[in-house]
Amino acid sequence: MSAELSPSLQQIPEIFDSNKSVNSAKLAYLSALNSDELEFLAEIWAKTDLRRRQEVISQLVHLSEVDFSLDFSGVFVSVLRDSDEIIRAQAITGLDGEDNYLLIKPLVHALKEDVSIQVRSAAAMALGKFALQGELGNLPSYYCETVYKSLLGVLDSKTELTEVKRRALEAISPFNMSRVKEFIETAYHTDDIKLRASAISAMGHNCDLVWLPTVLAELNSKEIEIRYEAANACGELGAEEAVPRLIEMTENEDQQVREVAIKALGEIGNTPAKQALSKLAKNPHHGIQEAAKSALKEIQFCEDPLSLQD
Repeated sequence: MSAELSPSLQQIPEIFDSNKSVNSAKLAYLSALNSDELEFLAEIWAKTDLRRRQEVISQLVHLSEVDFSLDFSGVFVSVLRDSDEIIRAQAITGLDGEDNYLLIKPLVHALKEDVSIQVRSAAAMALGKFALQGELGNLPSYYCETVYKSLLGVLDSKTELTEVKRRALEAISPFNMSRVKEFIETAYHTDDIKLRASAISAMGHNCDLVWLPTVLAELNSKEIEIRYEAANACGELGAEEAVPRLIEMTENEDQQVREVAIKALGEIGNTPAKQALSKLAKNPHHGIQEAAKSALKEIQFCEDPLSLQD
């Protein structure tokens, strides 16, 4: 069959040759494969040792994140049948960057049928972007309903584990539905910190100002994870009331909390936020400086989308 393949695909056997180092440049040959080429790839994949398969999938995910001209979605869907849960989870991570609604079916299958908690959780998170598209009216109604019912099924399940449920809650939260709000409210009032954190994250995704008093209060939580999600939610809700506290959170805080507070200031983008970010852009700490500059660019783009064009 290899003789029928395009010249570039003659490189595939070498990509999976465990006796050679993976050549990142040659991985580009796995982009935008057609059905026959994917079948050929599957034959080679099945004969390749685990370490090499993990190495290839990891690099494909990285390349998909840094070069948007590459399309490895066919490969990612194909390897969802791999016996290794790490590979399946990474494949879903790769699909998380894709917005083709035809990917909903394999993601829903993974959410419902995969034996791995890690894979089911990843599938739930990947469906979140389609929930947002559905709520915005950018997804055909059939697929919108499929996403909603699949995630709702997880939340209604009596047997599914909390880790998967909380990811499903985050994913379904863009839907402005009463049942979604009920699930967010219930999760918020549990004693499980991670589930409460997911509920606060969901409040931000839900984009309903009814959640604002709760989110503002949680900016002062003793739990780092809760403060992090509250700051992020304030940015999503455009909460100008949160700006003074967010400015405080850019100092003497956990690094991730500082950075998410800076990001939130950029999303809110009012005058006090811009003034604070301008100062932070001169901070000697490289991470804070870069986060502040990125946030200022976000504000600039929102105010004038043409301003950042070359």
